[in-house]
Amino acid sequence: MSHSVRAARPISPKRVDLSVRIGSLELRNPILTGSGTFGYGDEYAHVVDLATIGGVVTKTVTVRPRAGNAPSRVAETPAGMLNSIGLENVGLERFRDEKLPRLRKLKATVIASIGGETPEELETLLRALGGEQGVGAFEVNFSCPNVAAGGARYWADPGRLERTLAMLRPLTPKPLIAKLSPDVTDIRETARACERGGADALTAVNTFVGMAIDLDAMRSKLGKATGGLSGPAIKPLALARCWEAAHAVRIPVLGSGGIASGRDALEFMAAGATAVQVGTATFVEPEASSRVLDEMRAWLAARGHARVRDLIGAFNAEHAQERAPRATS
Repeated sequence: MSHSVRAARPISPKRVDLSVRIGSLELRNPILTGSGTFGYGDEYAHVVDLATIGGVVTKTVTVRPRAGNAPSRVAETPAGMLNSIGLENVGLERFRDEKLPRLRKLKATVIASIGGETPEELETLLRALGGEQGVGAFEVNFSCPNVAAGGARYWADPGRLERTLAMLRPLTPKPLIAKLSPDVTDIRETARACERGGADALTAVNTFVGMAIDLDAMRSKLGKATGGLSGPAIKPLALARCWEAAHAVRIPVLGSGGIASGRDALEFMAAGATAVQVGTATFVEPEASSRVLDEMRAWLAARGHARVRDLIGAFNAEHAQERAPRATS
């Protein structure tokens, strides 16, 4: 183990510096909520002090309100869950006029998730929200598996990703975070395309496409044939994608997928993530993000680590000979 992450004498948890940076956005700690799992943030303010976690990634906002997919929208699976929400949301106007003012009052660091069926719709969203007070960054949802138009398959083309981000980049001074689908041949290719297009960071990854069949009724357990699989079941897969993406680019990567404990979060950071998102765990335990933060701080303090930043990529430094090869341009 390198000197910077070598275990030392325990220190007080209060001495642990948890701050990290995503482009120009400084986070008080690396714990974010996952888009679509925490509402817009204000709905959970009675159980989580939004000013104490690193930030809130909102539900994905689209230009027009969306009713989402038909029921059933959620199905339990072994060690996980399938969802087929379909980007149900209040739309641009209500998000800007109702949700953002509430989040500003709660002193939350807001990362607004935006989604569109075309590059032009994303452009409309950023022109409207790019200068809004109280938005720290934008996560561009290039990876929703539950919509036909503007979903993960549409955005899986590296050229389209690069061109779209190049168009969006001048529209806001805030960091742009590209949320990637894991269901691609090589996540390094899409990661590098986003970096070339001007993304400040990446989220690796969204849910995996999955399905569950009710044999007795001979139908899907969801309203659609497939949905997005999340939860502890996907953590090893998501961790590998995060590791590959982090080695393909020089911009920060946000790890996501099955994180339910402080140790889970630190595994993603050791694999190269600068910050992490707690998602499905919130459905089981509304205050999961706060607990994960406390566990992270306690683990670091018990091993004498004064800065969480020192653990970013620590696994990679020790296993350089096993690194995934860098994707070519």
